[in-house]
Amino acid sequence: MQCPDIQKSITCMDTAVSMRIHGQGAGCAYRKVKSELKRLEKLLSRFIYNSDISRINQAAGKSCVKISPETCGILSEAVRLSVITGGLFDITIAPLVDLWNVKKSHCAPDEVDIRNTLSYVNYRDIIIDTDKGTAALNRPGQAIDLGGIGKGYAGDRCMKLLEENGIASAFVSIGGNVSTLGNNPNGHPWRVGIRHPRELNSLIGAVTVTGKSVVTSGDYERYFIDRDGIRRHHILSPITGYPVDSGLISVTVIHDNALTADALSTAIFTGGIEKGLGCLAHYKGAEAVLVDKDLRIYVTEGIRDYFITKLTYSKLG
Repeated sequence: MQCPDIQKSITCMDTAVSMRIHGQGAGCAYRKVKSELKRLEKLLSRFIYNSDISRINQAAGKSCVKISPETCGILSEAVRLSVITGGLFDITIAPLVDLWNVKKSHCAPDEVDIRNTLSYVNYRDIIIDTDKGTAALNRPGQAIDLGGIGKGYAGDRCMKLLEENGIASAFVSIGGNVSTLGNNPNGHPWRVGIRHPRELNSLIGAVTVTGKSVVTSGDYERYFIDRDGIRRHHILSPITGYPVDSGLISVTVIHDNALTADALSTAIFTGGIEKGLGCLAHYKGAEAVLVDKDLRIYVTEGIRDYFITKLTYSKLG
């Protein structure tokens, strides 16, 4: 008897989620994954008033907040990633995100406002007490945004939940953050497309993966062109306070862990090729496909045989 194949698309965590789940029990597993995504949104979104993150932000500079062990673990991992990347990844970026408001703005904020707001961005001001299960921000006006790892963590949770429910073949995309379980239903590796950063509805290539996550950060998702003709995109630098200008316009990271891939794609995009590869080196098995402003493609050694493209590319590492 042929195993069922569930293909669904929903909206959750303020983004589009698509999934393909293959095997006996796929329908039940889908319902559990959907429920898990909604649970995580209520726990981690800074825009939901009583979420753990929202409560930490509301109490910034005032008091510690009791949070779940799960949130405690995520925040601890976020701080660890900030240390490893030398601050290129920083979840206290929220005040800058709100200032730029790239979704709705058409011009850059005042330079003085950017400089003042940047002073609130510092991952070292996150205070976590794992024994007491509390977290806090050191100064009023500071705020956490898990946009850089939240979808990655959700992808990891989905894969774990599917495995626990006996699923051996699945593909979940959360806002373009792709997590895979096993091979596709035909027994072949999953093929994950990498969007062309300058051509609409076009791919720059694809990677074939089995049980890995593929996460891309790019300057093309949310942006506006200011009065000087400068592209102002949504990935903001915790170092400068401005949209990142590192020479890269797309960074794809392939790794076993989606949370790690999510943070690394942001850090590499922010730091550029040289610093980015330094971050990547901390994680065994992590690979990357990078695209610079001149649409030159760079591929790390370990993924070269699994990267499919008709375009010319250079080898990294």
